[in-house]
Amino acid sequence: MRSLGKLIGLAAALFGGYFIFTHYEIQGLERLNLKPRAESPGTPATTPVGGPPRVEGGAETITIASFNIQVFGQAKLAKPEVMQVLAHAVRRFDVIAVQEVRSKTQDLIPKFLALINADGARYDYAISPPIGRTVSKEQYVFIFDTNRIELDRESLYVVDDPDDLLHREPLVAGFRVRGPAPHEAFTFTLVNIHTDPDEVAAELNALDDVYRAVQRDGRGEDDVILLGDLNADDRNLGQLGALSNITWAISGVATNTRGTKLYDNLIFQQNATVEYTGRSGVLNLMQEYGLTMDQALEVSDHLPVWAEFNVREGAVGGRVAGRPIETPR
Repeated sequence: MRSLGKLIGLAAALFGGYFIFTHYEIQGLERLNLKPRAESPGTPATTPVGGPPRVEGGAETITIASFNIQVFGQAKLAKPEVMQVLAHAVRRFDVIAVQEVRSKTQDLIPKFLALINADGARYDYAISPPIGRTVSKEQYVFIFDTNRIELDRESLYVVDDPDDLLHREPLVAGFRVRGPAPHEAFTFTLVNIHTDPDEVAAELNALDDVYRAVQRDGRGEDDVILLGDLNADDRNLGQLGALSNITWAISGVATNTRGTKLYDNLIFQQNATVEYTGRSGVLNLMQEYGLTMDQALEVSDHLPVWAEFNVREGAVGGRVAGRPIETPR
């Protein structure tokens, strides 16, 4: 009987090992992680739409993100597998600033929103007019979860640039978190920007003036967060990076899909936006959705970047009622 028991145990162990080997990849030795294998080379893992749940935020926090969806237009809309990944990625966050929307018709974002909300979510959007010096203009978009975030539509405007210092003037909008009492809720202004890759240095040296102008636009909002595709890393932000008490959420990690450059970020003054919990990151589409490099590049050549903030105004260092928010392991 003991021999039979050992035999059964050995068979169970072998089967378990075979199951793990055939269904999962073991990634890393320092931080062991099991990731579902793709069904075959070049094929996404099963049901990428279901994907991982929203894990970045919590009841006492929100996540603010930025995503340059490369040449986001009708051609991309016609690719269901790409749009499903995009829709699920957006649902990971409470509010997301989108850059590089290029569509000759104005039905792109409404159709995208319908896909985002197909699972019962309640996202809404605000969009800029087409912006740019050339015929190839772009639109900025804010997409936000109306269950958690409220947009003040009267606060929405495109920055005035009479000296034409910026190829694409930023889109500005004011938001408030839903849930806490209105006088306790975190309010913030987002400045959505996509710098011209051929004029990065000059535009970064103009964005400090933009930042200050938004602070002084008459609404009295101290939490101003400039976010988007800066085409520059955190060490090369020019005069924008020299602003007093300025900080950034993303540092030392690539934000492009090929994993070679840090282009995208969230910029704010740390003495004002004390609601920042210190948690931030880059959503790796290949890892999260089991995509190959080519499949991820079909989605975008950029990855979403995000940062986490407390839902209550003035909650210093991510603390609520004196209790620290749990940090990720």
